[in-house]
Amino acid sequence: MKLEVKRFSKSNESTIGLLMVDCEFHCYTLEDEYRSQKVKGDTRIPAGEYNVTLRTEGGFHNRYLAKFGADFHKGMLWVMDVPDFEYILIHIGNDDSDTAGCLLLGDGANNNKVAKGFISSSTDAYKRIYAIVRDAILNGETVTIEYKDEGQL
Repeated sequence: MKLEVKRFSKSNESTIGLLMVDCEFHCYTLEDEYRSQKVKGDTRIPAGEYNVTLRTEGGFHNRYLAKFGADFHKGMLWVMDVPDFEYILIHIGNDDSDTAGCLLLGDGANNNKVAKGFISSSTDAYKRIYAIVRDAILNGETVTIEYKDEGQL
């Protein structure tokens, strides 16, 4: 399975994109802003392709396990081996204050030019995408995610 984040709107605080699953649009994304020099917890990850797996430890995992139950939640979606970054997750959130380099999912988005970057209906989008990706991983599929910057589209 191939996930693709097509970043299309950036500001001084956030980046909004589209999440494609096997070339089909599924939801909007929000990340931190681009920085030429990384600021811990406040910089989006570099464009590139990374593997995705399930992370079954840590605070996010424990919170999501309590929130969604063991029948649904099998581990956090973890973007692996990002240079100079650790524990990049795909999770619920609405604006840049909800992410520290991670990818947030939502069903609606503002355009990031007239207002602070914001995505809506994040829990609904997350649950839908999570189930698709979780099942692929549990079925032994390789899952990758490619982040493309504005000029790479």
